[in-house]
Amino acid sequence: MLREHATLFRRSMMIADLAIVTGSSLLAYWLRNSVDKLLPMADYTWPFIFLLVVWGACLAYSGMYESFRLKKVGEVLFIIYQSIYIGFFVFAGLCYLFHIVQVSRSLVVLTFIFSAIGITIQKLTLMAVFRWLRKKGLNFRNVLIVGTGPRAQRLIQALDHNKDTGLKIIGLLDQDAALVGKEVLGHKVLGTLAELPGITKANVVDEVFFVVPRSWLGQIEDAIQYLETLGVRVGVAVDYFNVAFARAKQTDLFDMPFMSFETVSDKLLLLVMKRFMDIVLSGLALLILMPLLLAVAVLIKLTSPGPVFFVQKRVSMNGRIFNLYKFRTMVKDAEAKLAELQHLNEMQGPVFKITKDPRITPLGAFLRKTSIDELPQFLNVWRGDMSLVGPRPPLPKEVEKYDDWQRRRLSMRPGITCLWQINGRNKITDFEEWAKLDLKYIDNWSLWLDLEILARTVPVVVFGVGAK
Repeated sequence: MLREHATLFRRSMMIADLAIVTGSSLLAYWLRNSVDKLLPMADYTWPFIFLLVVWGACLAYSGMYESFRLKKVGEVLFIIYQSIYIGFFVFAGLCYLFHIVQVSRSLVVLTFIFSAIGITIQKLTLMAVFRWLRKKGLNFRNVLIVGTGPRAQRLIQALDHNKDTGLKIIGLLDQDAALVGKEVLGHKVLGTLAELPGITKANVVDEVFFVVPRSWLGQIEDAIQYLETLGVRVGVAVDYFNVAFARAKQTDLFDMPFMSFETVSDKLLLLVMKRFMDIVLSGLALLILMPLLLAVAVLIKLTSPGPVFFVQKRVSMNGRIFNLYKFRTMVKDAEAKLAELQHLNEMQGPVFKITKDPRITPLGAFLRKTSIDELPQFLNVWRGDMSLVGPRPPLPKEVEKYDDWQRRRLSMRPGITCLWQINGRNKITDFEEWAKLDLKYIDNWSLWLDLEILARTVPVVVFGVGAK
């Protein structure tokens, strides 16, 4: 019955959200039409359907309808913001794909704004109502915790200090019969694991959390199967591994459950959006900058012997090798002269960088100062070798010298710009600091962070901050 209630609640929330989007669309149309006449409402049927599908899918994907009682205000607001951001790009992509050109931009913006405001008010109101009900002793789920050790005590303290979750501890179970009747952090040990059937019959139990040592795992299988028979929700804590930053996630492979530990984002839709943004923006950049690219190519040919482009093997995600393209800024035999200059390296670590490199041509110095030499990498982005934002791609010989922890910067697709570029660029002379900035980007990645880095890269490039 509780599962049916949860399903009904999720569906009701989704219907309510779509009703808000519908009302927002009508309000936006009325306001926009009162200022400047639009096409008849019937002409917006397909865009309207797309809008409903996009909003519903984005909210569902972002987790709005999963365990609503456990969400905090900040998390709900973030989900709404994320849905706006993703939804806007997806909606624009659908309109482009289906050649829907009659949609007014201001109408779309107003619809998204009104929808966000309406859904925010609705969700905050719901949360306020739920909190009021819990203060009255209603809308709680009764929880039984199996385990009394340090890990179980951390969960007990967390639940006791976060009443807004609506989870109420009714008691504890343990294997040690000597603990029965005693209290742990103010909660009574009701019995042993073997007494679980009797305890579930004598008490209202909505959920059971197993927070037990690894040595117990072979002993709790029968209890879990029994609770499954009753239809009681079961949770098993699997924090047996002391990982520093990886996120645990349950996955299935050929019907076999796995606990995965991931250090990069697993949000497939967001990663697809990142790739879509890479393709669109790099393609536009190549088209817009084509006259400049041709002019630079001609100047390079006129000012120094050698090819226009400098093509170099670089390391991409998880060790893949690709050809990186740059405008040539050095003399033709620059690579052969590198060994003679190693003693002048100003970077601590496997990376080589020096001020006033004698191999750089006069035109090359200007191209580097303005970052024009990096523009051909838009082709790498368009092809999929790189991304607009990501850790800079290293040389294979640099990767060979990496410490183990530094190799994690290869866990995301490399980019043209990243935190290193906007935080000092070549002013940072310690590769360890550089690597830590890349790992900070990986651990905190979001589409919003990518946009922020892109926006902050512009002044860095214009004013040549840290360029060599």
